Amino acid sequence: MKEIVDIGIGSLALGFLLMVIPIAGFIYFKVKIVKETVIALIRMVIQLSLVAFYLEYIFAWNNAWVNVIWVCVMILVGTFTTIKRAGLTYRFFILPFAISGFISILILDAFFLGFVIHLDYVFDARYFIPISGMVLGNALNHNIVGISNYFGRLTKEQDLYYFLLVNGNSRKNSLAPFIRSAIKSGLNPLIATMSVIGLISLPGMMTGQILGGSSPMVAIKYQILIMLAIFVGCSLNLMLSILLANRFAFDSFGRIKANLFKK
Repeated sequence: MKEIVDIGIGSLALGFLLMVIPIAGFIYFKVKIVKETVIALIRMVIQLSLVAFYLEYIFAWNNAWVNVIWVCVMILVGTFTTIKRAGLTYRFFILPFAISGFISILILDAFFLGFVIHLDYVFDARYFIPISGMVLGNALNHNIVGISNYFGRLTKEQDLYYFLLVNGNSRKNSLAPFIRSAIKSGLNPLIATMSVIGLISLPGMMTGQILGGSSPMVAIKYQILIMLAIFVGCSLNLMLSILLANRFAFDSFGRIKANLFKK
């Protein structure tokens, strides 16, 4: 097996020169996201550097409680980020979104790590944390799209919802077209990605394993399982988020509560 080629600090810094291209484009087209982009880059470097530092200790310690707490922190960070990016108010959505994340990760990790991969120690940090992180990271992106679509349409098209409701439909049936639209908008990008994997791009996990010395066949098998976990996780998380959030977003008469969105 070939030795893994490390990347020096100088080479890593050189890679940042590529950012000149999009930033120059932003300036030319007067797109005011240069500051946000630079801040995001700085945060990415700091956060990933810290992750590399403390994951060394977490992997070496490999304590089930520490690993579970770390995944719980990731779920909570994802919950707050989803609410913030969707422009919603925290008081209505922290609990339903957090519960959705916990249930999704519990089901997926138990099934894939325990029954599919057959790990003797399901909480093994080298599997439990990265796989949970990949599922949560993807679920975050698709949740934001789906949730924004759902509550955005409900707010803008309240007349349609109330029309369906007062004409003999249950709240479930009145919300059905909005839920369908939210699920489609949230998951369509992921379905498109799945349909072209291997043709247009090699996914990150597969590429990382190959660069790390694994055979392409082993990397492909892991990538297939990861894509299944990601798709199920994103779907389950989005649907649960909508269903649980409905318990907080409507009053007992089926009316949409005020102040769902931040002003």
